[in-house]
Amino acid sequence: MARRTKEDALTTREALLDAAELVFEQRGVSRTSLSDIAKAAGVTRGAVYWHFKDKADLFNAMMERVTLPLESELAGVAEAPGDPIDVLVMQLLRSVGQIANDARTQRVLNIAVMMVEHVEDLWPVRDRHVQIDRANVERVCQVFTRSSALRHQPLPANAEQLAEGFHAMVRGLVYSWLLQRSFDLEATASIAIDAYLAGIGLPRQLLAPAAPLLAQSGIIAGCPDKRL
Repeated sequence: MARRTKEDALTTREALLDAAELVFEQRGVSRTSLSDIAKAAGVTRGAVYWHFKDKADLFNAMMERVTLPLESELAGVAEAPGDPIDVLVMQLLRSVGQIANDARTQRVLNIAVMMVEHVEDLWPVRDRHVQIDRANVERVCQVFTRSSALRHQPLPANAEQLAEGFHAMVRGLVYSWLLQRSFDLEATASIAIDAYLAGIGLPRQLLAPAAPLLAQSGIIAGCPDKRL
């Protein structure tokens, strides 16, 4: 019986997230109430509060259902064996492929990009976006720093600034594609990523087994000294 109850609760939670996607897409986030979502899911408002403390909590859960797998692919990239640039590009292109080909991912990202007003009751949504962006920029910074050291190739600028630019480029491509769908996202992302990496002296390539890390050598500007 306990197992059945748990399964029912999970089913209800998934139904609420499914309904939230559809109603947010139709009405926008600010104009959607928890009652609207409960009605669309065929449950009571009380059932919504059983699973989520407020609309921001539900929104973030809806986002995480799609984005957590994408985020997890970037976790640990800087520590991957060999040159982390190759691993970074592979994982990014895999994520871009999901965005380009998966309807749910497109719908949720479109809601996040186009249909959210960061008003007071949705500040936790903004905070979540900032947290994800900071984590991704720092991961890219770590990749650039380590790859530069492995190749004995000084970076042309501060690693964190280069990582910010790289992240903004990839995010901007996704935003533009969601807005107009007028270009091949996967092909364009691949070209843009390769061009950026070549421009900072870290083109994609398969390297020999990793050389000793030279982060302490002083030839490059490294990342902020903090853990994710």
